[in-house]
Amino acid sequence: MRILVDTNVLLDVLCNRKEFVDMSAKVWKCCETGIADGHISALSIPNIVYILRKELDAKKTKEIIDRIGLIFTIDDLRAEDLKKAAALEYTDYEDALQSVCAERIKADYIVTRNTRDFAGSTVSAISQTDFISIIGEKI
Repeated sequence: MRILVDTNVLLDVLCNRKEFVDMSAKVWKCCETGIADGHISALSIPNIVYILRKELDAKKTKEIIDRIGLIFTIDDLRAEDLKKAAALEYTDYEDALQSVCAERIKADYIVTRNTRDFAGSTVSAISQTDFISIIGEKI
């Protein structure tokens, strides 16, 4: 199963967000062990670095990117992605880009905490909990 993991799921683990870290860590583990083919949009990397900018220096930034790259396939953004996302009727352009990326890589699901943000996506958005329920017997 191929999934596109939304930035918030990555940040749940990297920031140790108490309410969400356990389920998000399970998603990471599924991708790390090959239970799921985990992908992220290249868009997620600068967003993560920006959000964590006060805690990161160049060395820590490299370590995070290396760690993420070991677990997830980082899919490039293309010029046509930018245009296609802009044409979608999303209130959040970043979510539109995630949706376009998920469609292009033929993801089965977008795993996110904010499923309602992807209501118009051609790729179904599911929560971490729902994802773990789907593949639960394999964990």
